[in-house]
Amino acid sequence: MIARYQALRQRIAQELEQLERTVSAIQRHWEKARLSGPDQDAYINSVALNLHSFYTGVERVLQLIAVEVDGGVLGGPSWHAELLRQMTVDVPAVRPPVLRTQTVQELDEYRKFRHLIRNIYTTNIDPDRIGKLVAKLPNVYAQLHQDLEAFLAFLDTLARADEE
Repeated sequence: MIARYQALRQRIAQELEQLERTVSAIQRHWEKARLSGPDQDAYINSVALNLHSFYTGVERVLQLIAVEVDGGVLGGPSWHAELLRQMTVDVPAVRPPVLRTQTVQELDEYRKFRHLIRNIYTTNIDPDRIGKLVAKLPNVYAQLHQDLEAFLAFLDTLARADEE
């Protein structure tokens, strides 16, 4: 058993569990925002923060893969967007694509939203934009989960490579 790949697999699996909890919190808080009337701002802010956390968790997984498998993360001012694109690339003799192009296109909207949340006041949050992201989130998370499960299977194969 190659411990490095087994450890990476476990770290990604733990992040997926946390992402699932975050997606659940987003959905619960969005529903409460819709029903809460005058107190909805607190729930909307919670949803915005959790959407921020969702993408941050996704990016943490992708950085782990970039560092542990690809050998490093790209730099520069657009490295966040480049990291997503890097995960669609088949790196011969290293790894298959981690994410499908469609998954990356969907995730890019959450990356852009996270950037927005980091740079505006909470009083400027657009509930309609949040609503669109929340509505798409179950499908986006399902795509992401499917892609990462396939990558975890690849890591299992790498972890057992010394047993052959």
